[in-house]
Amino acid sequence: MISTGSPNPAVPGGKHRPAPAFRLAVPGAAGTVGGVASQAFLHLVIALMCLAWILPTLGVLVSSFRPASAVANSGWWTIFANPFDLTQYTLANYQQVLEQNGMAQAFWSSLLITVPATLLPMLLGGFAAFGFAWLRFPGRDALFLLMVGLMVVPLQMTFIPILRIYSRTGLAGTLVGIWLAHTGYGLPFAIYLLRNFFGTLPGELFESAYIDGASPLTAFLRLALPMSVPALASLGIFQFLWVWNDLLVALIYLGGTSSLAPLTLKLSSLVGSYGQEWHVLTAAAFVAMVVPLILFFSLQRYFVRGILAGAVKG
Repeated sequence: MISTGSPNPAVPGGKHRPAPAFRLAVPGAAGTVGGVASQAFLHLVIALMCLAWILPTLGVLVSSFRPASAVANSGWWTIFANPFDLTQYTLANYQQVLEQNGMAQAFWSSLLITVPATLLPMLLGGFAAFGFAWLRFPGRDALFLLMVGLMVVPLQMTFIPILRIYSRTGLAGTLVGIWLAHTGYGLPFAIYLLRNFFGTLPGELFESAYIDGASPLTAFLRLALPMSVPALASLGIFQFLWVWNDLLVALIYLGGTSSLAPLTLKLSSLVGSYGQEWHVLTAAAFVAMVVPLILFFSLQRYFVRGILAGAVKG
């Protein structure tokens, strides 16, 4: 007798087992769909955050090139109706800010204040951080914790005592005084960031250098510094932006020294003088923004690497 059905495979003992049921399974299909959805949501959130940051800057930039009448009567986004119509743009706002309101002098004053006040904490903080990371001396850990603890001290608590010292020593209203103030305020963070980075460097490298006769100073200059470019770049960005955008410290220690007034002080005076003509403020604000933007975009490839320096050892 010939059976038209598919025979079941025989098993020992004369019993038959049922034919296996075949199912089509796609491994990880649900997980893949969920992963794509989460990635799309993450990209959407990032795009919205970037848009929230870029739109105000774009508005300031566009408004700074528009005449006063256009700024007063229409929104900045109206230029996109005919963006290639050059008659709706003007450089008069920048000309007025730079030539009549002293912004050009304030720009150079900001550079004179910011560049040394950025390099000094990087230099001094680098020496101190290398010592805390690789030199052995009594009280090292306690002193490091004290330095890190200074980051939580409010700046306002230091203004009166330091200003009294500056008044007695003649440093009030001088570049040296503002350099020292910004250096002191920036050193705790500089030491903390660089010490964590130096601690991740291989100890065998420094031991080999010491065996070859290198001094700690040589090891710092020839080995540690060349390998710490990402951390130094991140520190430089933070310190530069903090000093460049500072208003309170410059107002306290420079006072009424108009020849050394930075951009932030000039901008605050423009707010009072041109409260009704804010098209001038947009040009002045973008003059103050252009240098930090150039610095950040030129060093952004080091920024994340420097921030993560010391986060994972090994």
